[in-house]
Amino acid sequence: MSSLSAPARAPTGTGAVAPRRPIKKIFAEMVGTFALVFAGCGAIMTNAVSEGAVTHVGVSAAFGLVVMVMIMATGHISGAHFNPAVTLAFAAIGRFPWREVPGYIAGQCAAAVLASLALRMLIGPAASMGATLPKVAELQAVGLEGVLTFFLMFVITAVATDDRAEGGMAAIAIGGTVALDALFGGPLTGASMNPARSLGPALISGELQGLWIYFVGPILGAVAGAVTYHLLRCGGEPRDASGCC
Repeated sequence: MSSLSAPARAPTGTGAVAPRRPIKKIFAEMVGTFALVFAGCGAIMTNAVSEGAVTHVGVSAAFGLVVMVMIMATGHISGAHFNPAVTLAFAAIGRFPWREVPGYIAGQCAAAVLASLALRMLIGPAASMGATLPKVAELQAVGLEGVLTFFLMFVITAVATDDRAEGGMAAIAIGGTVALDALFGGPLTGASMNPARSLGPALISGELQGLWIYFVGPILGAVAGAVTYHLLRCGGEPRDASGCC
């Protein structure tokens, strides 16, 4: 599709979004975001209490896998954003209605807090609840989070809005990007790429320093990634082995 007047397919899922049922869609976003924080931050906490049994690679895999399976489970309901930065980026390029943005973001953030509360009760206050705490200077952290989220949103936009992309592999592509970003960005910034994922653990642990980084960096990176793919995408012409342009 060459127009942004309507989504080509569900934003991060594998099929069309169901007819407009805002409450059901928001609840699906909450389930997916809860799972993301519970499994991903839970892996960080488990790694701490088990003295490294999960490992950094395991934590990265946990984040990527939970994103992948929850996209498969809820993509056809809500589009499976699970991330305020993704929701805002899709709205910014005309692929998601602005009127639904507040409900999505509220649901995502509420679910992240609930997941962190559940982890606090079930595991305890280990590893600052998986809070994202930068190991580099603040401006460096903003830049890193921006670049990581750019990669993520570029992939999401490709598989979610372009009929020429391998849409059936959307969940694997997006989950793989999350895991890849976490592998090399995790030790530096926590590789959040997601304001809700950072907000929940920060509020429950009280580790609020630098929280603004995980709002500014991911939102700027996500919008840039979505806009960049939109500028690069092809029109409706056939493609050959050299591509479509």
